[in-house]
Amino acid sequence: MTRSPRLERVTPATVDAALALRVHPHQERNVAPVAKSLAEAYAYGETAWPRLIVDGDQTVGFVMAFLDILWNEEKDPGDRRSGLWRLNVSADAQGEGYGRFAVDAVAAELRGRGATEMYVTWEPGEDGPGAFYRRLGFRATGEESGGQTVGVLAL
Repeated sequence: MTRSPRLERVTPATVDAALALRVHPHQERNVAPVAKSLAEAYAYGETAWPRLIVDGDQTVGFVMAFLDILWNEEKDPGDRRSGLWRLNVSADAQGEGYGRFAVDAVAAELRGRGATEMYVTWEPGEDGPGAFYRRLGFRATGEESGGQTVGVLAL
């Protein structure tokens, strides 16, 4: 089967498909549900970049980037970062390359906006997504954010 994934905006016509996305039950502790991500996207406005991962007419995932946010204002008021905020690939679509596609698509978007690095955070532990992100070239920075490991990828 030929795959041709693409990213699409979440619209009134696709919001129900977005809300219906479910990861594997054992992954639920590692990533927030799409409903929370969409609420955060609304609250954060232009600094959030939510998109559906669509292949053909099937919604297979959700990805959200953060754009030029103040990372740790108290420590460094000039530290602005962009990166991958959320990645949810439907349980029945995992292992098909959609996660890699989404990370590459966010990297391309950030590169187009002038970013030279892409950040991500992940839940530590054997069943967390750290190995996936490291396979894609992210390296741990030694920082933590909300108890999560911070990783960075040079663009």
